Amino acid sequence: MTDTLSSYLASIRKKDPDQPEFQQAAEEVLTSLWPFLQDNPAYLSQGILERLLEPERSITFRVPWTDDQGKVHVNRGYRVQMNSAIGPYKGGLRFHPSVNLGVLKFLAFEQVFKNALTTLPMGGGKGGSDFDPKGKSDSEVMRFCQSFMTELSRHIGANLDIPAGDIGVGAREVGYMYGQYKRMRNEFTSVLTGKGQTYGGSLMRPEATGFGCVYFAEQMLKSRDKSLDGLRVVISGAGNVAQYAALKVIQLGGLVLSLSDSGGTLHFADGLDEATWKKVVKLKNQERGRLEALDGQPGVQFIANSTPWHLSCDLALPCATQNELDEDDARKLIDNGCIAVAEGANMPCTLAAADLFLEHKTLYAPGKAANAGGVAVSGLEMSQNAMRLSWTEEEVDQKLHEIMESIHNACSHYGKDEEGFINYVKGANIAGFVKVADAMLAQGIV
Repeated sequence: MTDTLSSYLASIRKKDPDQPEFQQAAEEVLTSLWPFLQDNPAYLSQGILERLLEPERSITFRVPWTDDQGKVHVNRGYRVQMNSAIGPYKGGLRFHPSVNLGVLKFLAFEQVFKNALTTLPMGGGKGGSDFDPKGKSDSEVMRFCQSFMTELSRHIGANLDIPAGDIGVGAREVGYMYGQYKRMRNEFTSVLTGKGQTYGGSLMRPEATGFGCVYFAEQMLKSRDKSLDGLRVVISGAGNVAQYAALKVIQLGGLVLSLSDSGGTLHFADGLDEATWKKVVKLKNQERGRLEALDGQPGVQFIANSTPWHLSCDLALPCATQNELDEDDARKLIDNGCIAVAEGANMPCTLAAADLFLEHKTLYAPGKAANAGGVAVSGLEMSQNAMRLSWTEEEVDQKLHEIMESIHNACSHYGKDEEGFINYVKGANIAGFVKVADAMLAQGIV
């Protein structure tokens, strides 16, 4: 074991120099864990950190597919099976040109802690491909998904590894992959979550990540005797997570001031209403268009090439992608009165931005805590499949709310300081680590 935190982080950078996202995730976790580990040296006795940071298995494979003109393309597919100490590997599949091994290792590493926080028996994994579904026909996406699953099916199973969706992988892609898995394995099983409701999917799964993020933010605000009612909320992204985070904020009485995509920010000066929200959902989910198309509608302004972090707000929900909110953005939010930030995406804040929030005592929830609602309901989908039943929307929503409250309580237990301030980064990392590490110690050096 390396003697100091700095030397340990240096060894990670040396080992994986081409994986900056993974290095960033490791630094964030280890920095907050280090004082706890010094006080509890038993966790260092059997190489727990070294084993946590090294995937149990990393799988890379080629994915050949044919476009509508008959041209053959080859993409790269991945599955990183990070840790199975508390249950089968569980984590999404991402289809995006930015996907590489380093990105997936960071996501899988985060997933280990996130899944542990849900209290459900799930290990951590992540996978995907550098395939870009944007601009592809349904037939092209289907052929890619079938080719991808043909190889991935060798490495997953209901008691081994249960993938789900992520960026670029929605209901369409999950359906195509599940159909191919069922065709090849000749069994109907819970090997993918996020399925359609007609073939084993859970109610509330599309809403889960966004709703869960808002439920967590609710708990954060309660710690300061505040509620969402009347608060100004800025949200980045316009995909599944951002859409349902916005809807839940509206339902709880908050004012949603923004959504965004890669082209810029859609600003709702008087708050997003449900009628306009439905237009956004139709535009992004059915028409697969850009937010700019809604510019000029009543109360709507599109700000090209802009993120929403310059807008005055009380609560910020970054729901787009990793490292979308940097130190300058964090300073703008703080200066403009933002009191809380809850990550709907995975690691959307840079380390410098997170440090600035904590320095200014801003309520700041990392993604492993705040966006755990999606994988929580995936776990509930697995349970429903295993029992061959379906819970009602109200039942699933209640369970989701309880899980997010439980995660908040765990973060508070390990993250609250003597003055009552809750460091959610510290709390989430220690709570997740203790559960996984205890299981690893009990199972020996494997």
